[in-house]
Order: sequence, then C-alpha cells, then structure tokens
Amino acid sequence: MELSRRAEGIKPSSTLAISAKASELKAQGLDIVGFGVGEPDFDTPDHIKEAAIQAIKDGFTKYTAAAGIPELRKAVAKKLKKDNGLDYDFSQIVISNGGKHALVNAFMAILNDGDEVIIPAPYWLSYSEIVNIAGGVPVIVNTSKENNYMVTKDELEAAYTEKTKAFILVSPSNPTGMVSSMDDLKMIADFAIEKDIFVVADEMYEKLIYDEDKKHISIASLGKDIYDRTILVNGVSKSYAMTGWRVGYTASNPKIAKLISSLQSHMTSNINSIAQKATLAALEGPQDCVVEMCKEFKKRRDYIFEREEKIPFISALKPEGAFYLFIDVSEIYGKKYEGVEINSAADMAALLIEKKFVAVVPCADFGMPDHIRLSYATSIETIKKGMDRIEEFVNELK
Repeated sequence: MELSRRAEGIKPSSTLAISAKASELKAQGLDIVGFGVGEPDFDTPDHIKEAAIQAIKDGFTKYTAAAGIPELRKAVAKKLKKDNGLDYDFSQIVISNGGKHALVNAFMAILNDGDEVIIPAPYWLSYSEIVNIAGGVPVIVNTSKENNYMVTKDELEAAYTEKTKAFILVSPSNPTGMVSSMDDLKMIADFAIEKDIFVVADEMYEKLIYDEDKKHISIASLGKDIYDRTILVNGVSKSYAMTGWRVGYTASNPKIAKLISSLQSHMTSNINSIAQKATLAALEGPQDCVVEMCKEFKKRRDYIFEREEKIPFISALKPEGAFYLFIDVSEIYGKKYEGVEINSAADMAALLIEKKFVAVVPCADFGMPDHIRLSYATSIETIKKGMDRIEEFVNELK
C-alpha cells in the first residue's frame, strides 16, 4: 500500500542526526566535543521552574484555550509592545508547541498547494521542509558572503513569480549570525508590499545580539502595510534556555490569527498547560538571566571567532547574533587527511567526528554545501577543546 508521498519526501534533520551520532559515541565512552544542535547549555532560570512546580501543585493540569491562556497571550502582546514597538491585541497571539510548530501553523494558514515561498540561503534546514509539509514550494535564493549573506532586491526580483506567496526573514540568522539592518528590512518590506506577499519573520534569536551598533528591529514595526502582511514567529527556547519546554508563538493580523488558532485546535488542542505558566513567569519575571546569558554568549562568540581566524584554509564572518559560527571550508577541497581526500563539507565533518571526535554540522541542507556550522552554545572549555582539535586536523592535512 502506498504511503504519503509528501511525508516520504521530507528529509530528516541533519543537525539532529549529528547530535544523535555524537550521543552514540559518547555512550561508548569517547570524549566527543559537540558543536551540533543549537541548544543553550544553561539551565532554565529558577523562577521559571518554580512557576511550573507551583502550577502542578495548584492542579493547573487541564485543557486550556487552544490558542493559549489569555494571561500568557496578553504577556506576549505586552512584550511585543515594550521590546518591538508593536501593537497586537492578545487575540492576535497564538501560543504553540515551540517555534517549529509556530512556523507550521503560519504556513498552513497561508499556503495553498503550489504556492511558492522565497527562502534566502543559507537557511535553517527546517524552513524548506515545513514549506513542503504545508503544500508549498521552497524557492531558494543564494546570497553571498560579500553581502553578509543578506538578500538583495535583484535576487528577490529574480526569484519572484506569480505563484510567490511569502518570504522568510530570519534575524539574527541561523546559521550565519548576521543581523538585518534597517535598510535591509525596508527593502524587504517595500518588496512584500509591492508584490502583495506575506513575510514570515522568525525572531527567535532577537535577545542574542552582541554588538552595540547592532539592534533587532521587527519588520512589522515599519508601517501598517507590512504589519498586516507579517506573521511574527518567536518563542522562549533560546532566550530563556527553555528548549525542552516547547513554547513558541505567532503574532499576525486578526484573520490569520483566527486561522492559526483553528488549525491548532484540531492538530494539538492547547500546548502544555504547565509550560504556559512557566513561560508567563519568563516574560513577566526578572530579565537579568537573559542579560547574563547574552554576556556569556558574547564571550564565547569572541573566543571561537578569534580561534577560527587563526586556522588556515577556513573563513567566516564574525557573528552579530544567535550562537553559530558559519565557516567556509572550500579551500580545504583536494587536500587529504590520512590519505582520504576532502571534496565537500560533509567529507570534512565525517572525518572530524571519526578522527578527532568533534561533531560539526555540514551545511548542504542549509543551502550552502561548502560550509560547516558550529554552535557555540557550550562552555568556553568545551569550545577550546573542540577548536584545538579542529586546528590540529587542518594542520595535519596534506
């Protein structure tokens, strides 16, 4: 019997595959350094955990409204006003099971079969698969290092067709760490308004920006026309070290928000009731934990970039946000390690984990097969050990 062609066409996550391989080797007793999955190594702050414990003690363990408890949706709306200058009624907020679920909700709400979504490369690998799941067609636009991996107006014009329905904007970027400037955002907003398409704005890493001259700007804040066309996606996984809690959200115009809520009511009902109370504490409680985590990430960013710059044959832009280093390894091609020739980033990644016990993510699934991604969401000591091994590996190439 034939199974779903759509489901069978979905590629598994290479980042999770790398993480699983690293875990398997660790279980065998090997000293593996993992630069794979983007997950903060910090514990969830105590006041957030205490709110969850209290919710359990209070018996807050029943169904909630499908879109989330009103007090949490109001807290999100308040956060968007305070941090981003955006006016949303709580009815325009839908709380979801993490950022991925928020993205699925967004594309399920706006796409019909065959609708095209422009995705600038490099991109987080799940974007294209989520578009496919929703019946859409990913249209990949290759950006350049010379332009800080930012899409240009000419590139957008070349990618646009009468089937184009949406554009994916992510800032700070996974995997590059680059932050969109006001000029970048105005260009994208003008394009979206002119072509009458949606912008799905992934702002998951907004709190993790490291340089004073860089600021996060929500594209929806640039005027009513782009506000109406924007579906903002965010959550608490990265900023509050709450990856396992699985809480994300969307903010959109009332019609889209209603569709998202309806979809979610049938797909998942509400998200975990206890996680909602924890997220309420995260948004309304003290924010010094976010500031401290950001300071530590900046130290790690500075260290890992300094180390990378000293290693021959590889190159990267200094990340401005998020917690990834996106490295071009193409100068290594043709060189050999213990007689094995390297002709792709995947070749290099395979040798690194086999020979040096370092797990990195090869970025073919991110639209950039000549690059690897290193997550520096781990301790300085671990980063040092891993970069020592990568440097040793490169220096041993023939």
